[in-house]
Amino acid sequence: MSMKETQEIRLHARVQDEENKETKNGAARNYKWWIRIAMYILFLLCGQSSATLLGRLYYDKGGQKKWIAALVQVVGFPILLPLYFISSSSSSSSSSSKLGKQTKCSSPSLVALSMVYSILGLLIASGSVLASYGLSYLSASTFSIILASQLGFTAFFSFFLNSQKFTPFIINSIVLLTISSTLLACQPSSSSLSGVSKANHAIGFICTLGTAASAALGLSLSQFFFRRVIKKESFRAVVDMIIFELLVASCMILAGVFASGEWKDLSKEMEGFGLGKVSYVMTLVWTAIAWQVFQIGFVGLIFEVSSLFCNVISSLSLPIIQVMAAIVFHDHMNGLKVISMVLAIWGSVSYIHQNYLDDQESKRTTEDSYSNANSGVSKEASSI
Repeated sequence: MSMKETQEIRLHARVQDEENKETKNGAARNYKWWIRIAMYILFLLCGQSSATLLGRLYYDKGGQKKWIAALVQVVGFPILLPLYFISSSSSSSSSSSKLGKQTKCSSPSLVALSMVYSILGLLIASGSVLASYGLSYLSASTFSIILASQLGFTAFFSFFLNSQKFTPFIINSIVLLTISSTLLACQPSSSSLSGVSKANHAIGFICTLGTAASAALGLSLSQFFFRRVIKKESFRAVVDMIIFELLVASCMILAGVFASGEWKDLSKEMEGFGLGKVSYVMTLVWTAIAWQVFQIGFVGLIFEVSSLFCNVISSLSLPIIQVMAAIVFHDHMNGLKVISMVLAIWGSVSYIHQNYLDDQESKRTTEDSYSNANSGVSKEASSI
């Protein structure tokens, strides 16, 4: 065997060893990544479901303060501050975030960031107030079904802001979610909450639809601002956006609390709460905590995967809330509501399937690039 052949064999062996190491390391990283994703999904679903049910409990037991109910949705953001101590270096290397390509550029100005956080904070504040009105006039099950239309709004806004393509599956999802919400708007008044007039029921429907639209617009704008203004994807950047927009939203809603005068007779409402004073305070506190648990899952999924995937997972809380609302509040599930729920789940699954197809296409592109790179190394080894 000549020296040239010996060198070629050694080089091939070295390349093979490196490929094996990369495969093992990649499998280990993939395993840890899935554990993180499962944890974030659990946080998001548990937080959103618990917060919605606790919000309904507040009104069900005598709570009447719409601005207070909106405030607890955002004021718990200091709970997220420990996220700053999480090292983002390892997460950045393994992240498959789809917010946009990372580019080396100067940091955005303070004015630009202030505008971004103010716009997003305004959307969150308005969405929280609308949600508090919607939940006060609707049952938890009806509220959650209407909120599923957020997927359709996200696709609509992303089409204009983020060049989202309208595939047959996305169009199918939008149509199904639209029909689902329309059916709920046409349901008989006998299925409404006791003591809620037909006019208030309509207000609740419109407010909840507005909540879905504002949340979808905020999500689409977040992705747009990351790509056009912030121009970097890091765990800290995502946490910064969440915390500062919640800070802005908290200040806006707090101003509404004082302007509306709801703070004046807060002690009176506490005394008249059906479960007692302590339960009144604990209901509000745990609602705030539940929303921040949701935010942790929200932040994690946006960073690890994408805002679109986060939105899709959020829609999976629909059947959880339906079942729990029927158990806890004895929500009446008539035929029209069941059909609406099935259509909403069908629309969500259609959206999830499109996300799966996009993910598979992205993986194939990555594998083709890796294969081409390896073939280039092999050719170089052969030439030696």
